[in-house]
This record gives sequence, structure tokens and C-alpha cells, in this order.
Amino acid sequence: MRGYSPPFDGPKDMRRVGYYDDGHDGSIDSEASVERGTRVQASGARAKMVKGAADMLSRRGLNATTVRELAKHIGTPLGSTYHYFPGGKEQLVSEAVKWAGDELARSLTEYLKMGPVAGLEAFLLMWQVAVADSDFQAGCPVAAASVEFDESTPGRGAATVAAEVFASWERLLAESLTRDAGVEVETARQLATFVVATIEGAVMLCRANRSIGPLTDSSVQLLRMIRLAIETSALPTETSAS
Repeated sequence: MRGYSPPFDGPKDMRRVGYYDDGHDGSIDSEASVERGTRVQASGARAKMVKGAADMLSRRGLNATTVRELAKHIGTPLGSTYHYFPGGKEQLVSEAVKWAGDELARSLTEYLKMGPVAGLEAFLLMWQVAVADSDFQAGCPVAAASVEFDESTPGRGAATVAAEVFASWERLLAESLTRDAGVEVETARQLATFVVATIEGAVMLCRANRSIGPLTDSSVQLLRMIRLAIETSALPTETSAS
């Protein structure tokens, strides 16, 4: 995860601008090709804008992520941006937060297949690499959307999305602790919340200090805490021992 602006190649389908109907005689249906190609290009352009908005959120925060600035950031006409996001900044930021949250949730899901300790360790390392590779310029776009708003600022809908994203990460961690390591449900829930809160705070400290130290230090203690919780859950209780 290098910020939130990976090279954008577009869907593979962009390379297939034609399609064959049943009983095709070998020629290309040019009208259908153009229509399909246009649809795919539109989908690709929109996805690029969502990723660009997530990148802006991670680097500049919510208040600086305007539709106009996004157009400049990704080099697209302002009119095109409003075409894809008629709801303006509110819609754009909400979709960017959801996209970033889903991407990170997918990564976390894959890591947790190794178990809660190894999975969390990989997730923490991912954050360390991401922050360092951005030269401490990029943080978490989900956090940016959750803290930079007031009653008069567009983005309150994005804050709701951000809360849902954080909850999804917590749920993945808690379920892994319970399912794969036998940690009691409520303990697992509390640990998961603590992990997510610690990561978000550590990322902010890394950017402020221009050092990866807060994340590496936090990682050591988080992993120690998770291991201890797992070891404790494996100990026999007084009831079972008797």
C-alpha cells in the first residue's frame, strides 16, 4: 500500500472493445464495440477519481479535498468530475473512504488467514511501509474523513462511512481472535478496538515526527498484548481445573 494512488491501468476489459454475439460470423460489431468501450472507459475514469480522492484525503485531509482540487490532482476536466459525482464533495469523499476502507479490509482479511498474530504483524508492517514510502506525507484517509468536519462542513456522511469502516476492521480482528485463537468474545472485541485506535494514533504520530518509530514501538506492544491474550485464553479456568 503506497499511499492511495497506485498506477491506474483501468480494467482489463478496456483492451477488449468488441464482443461477439451468438452465431457470430467473425466480424466485429463496431457499434456494440464503441458502446462497450465507452462504458468501460467511463467506469475506469470514475474509479481513477475515487482513488485520487482517497490519496488526497490521506495527504491533505478532508477540508482540502474539494472537487476542483481533485480535478487538478488527477489531471481531469472539472466538468467530468461533477458529471461522475453530481452529489459533489459529499458523494466523492464518501465513496473514496469506502473504497480505501474496503481495500484495507481485503488486505487484513488475507493477512488474518495466517492467524491473528501473524496477520496483525503483516497488517502493521503494511502500515509502516506505506507511511515511510510516502515520506510521511500520507496517513489514513478514513481517519481524515472522521475528524475534519463540523455541522456546516460537507463530509458528515463520510464520517458515518468512516465509522463503518473502522467497525469492519475491528470485526475482522475480533472474529479472528475468537475463531482462530479461542479468545473470549468480549475480550476480543476490546482488543480489536484497541488495535485499530492504536494504529490510527501511531500513524498520526509518525507523520508529525517524520519517523516510523511510533508505529514500530506500537507494533511491539500490540503483538505482545495479543500473544498474552491468546496464552491467557488457553489457561484452564478454576472451574474446569476442578
